[in-house]
Amino acid sequence: MKSFVAALVMVVAAAAPALASQCPMLQAQIDKAIGTRFDPGAANARSLAAQANSLHAAGKHAESEAKYDEAAKAAGITLEKK
Repeated sequence: MKSFVAALVMVVAAAAPALASQCPMLQAQIDKAIGTRFDPGAANARSLAAQANSLHAAGKHAESEAKYDEAAKAAGITLEKK
C-alpha cells in the first residue's frame, strides 16, 4: 500500500508541471485570436483570460484551464490543448 501511495504521489508530481505549462499556451491562443478586436465578446474574453492567468499564478491550473475555456467561448474560438 505504501508503494502504491508513493507511486501515486510521484505521478501527480510529474503531471503538475505538464498541466502548468498548458496555461501559457492557452493564454497565447486567446491573445492571438482576439488580437485588436474591441467587440464585447473580446472584452469579456480578455477579462476572463486575466482571471485565468491569476489562477495559473496561484497554482490552480485546473481552475485556470476552465476559465480559459470560458474565455474562448466568449471570444467564439476553440482552444487547442495538449
